Amino acid sequence: QVQLVESGGGSVEAGGSLTLSCSASEYASSTLYMAWFRQAPGKEREGVALIDRRGGTKYADSVKGRFTISKDDAKDTLYLQMNSLNPEDTAMYYCAATLWNPVNSWSLADKYNYWGQGTQVTVSS
Repeated sequence: QVQLVESGGGSVEAGGSLTLSCSASEYASSTLYMAWFRQAPGKEREGVALIDRRGGTKYADSVKGRFTISKDDAKDTLYLQMNSLNPEDTAMYYCAATLWNPVNSWSLADKYNYWGQGTQVTVSS
């Protein structure tokens, strides 16, 4: 059973930056496909970014060029560097993981078995 714990959320003004972290336990991050999702009130949970076992990445169009997903396998920790934040980025952000390659369905929440508790990101205009 993978345990995921997020941290790093908070409130920032538009144009600001935040870095989210997600610590994994029970399984090494090098064995996992890991992703960040977000969910705003009244909206569906959406995939933000994926990093695969070898460090390959995928991004939602809405965050390309602004967000960077990375991981440190020595620390079993996943990161999301978020720059140029805007109010539309306001959401609860979740770390997710799976042992199986989600391939082209990486942005679908039901492809992931393990979830963190979420961390809130609020961007004010």
